[in-house]
Amino acid sequence: MGKMLVEITKSLKTFIENQKMFFVGTARNEGSVNISPKGMDTFRIINSNKIVWLNLTGSGNETAAHLQENNRMTILFCSFEEKPLILRLYGNASIYHESDSEYKEHISLFSKHIGARQIITMEVNAVQTSCGFAVPFMEFKEERSQLTSWSKKKGKDGIQQYWKDKNSMSIDGYDI
Repeated sequence: MGKMLVEITKSLKTFIENQKMFFVGTARNEGSVNISPKGMDTFRIINSNKIVWLNLTGSGNETAAHLQENNRMTILFCSFEEKPLILRLYGNASIYHESDSEYKEHISLFSKHIGARQIITMEVNAVQTSCGFAVPFMEFKEERSQLTSWSKKKGKDGIQQYWKDKNSMSIDGYDI
């Protein structure tokens, strides 16, 4: 059933590229564990042991708060269609902002998003597969358009003000 691997194989790369969403798990040394769903074609595989994803503006910014203290990250993909599979990527992450050279290096991998907040890279040190036999079938209908519409309406200046007002402190009270 489940396997532990040291890298993303070609077949797992194909699986990841076909997924419409993924989940990101992070935690500081103390406080809440955060698990966030992500979508909108924001995930890329650089090589068999490195990934990058574009973190878009959201109601919180827990991942950034956690990575300031503890760079451990787990990313989960789950098959809701066809063959059952749960895939976890374990590793150490780094977070980059618009002014960082690493952000500029990777941003061209993604479609332009006004709400692009950070680029997060992760060195993958373990890959785990498991069966997913209990995961229900669900059919993808379409991407939601609300975040894109909201971001366009806010504009770059409005998004930056939103970050200051809503994304500068974690739920556990840590500055971001």
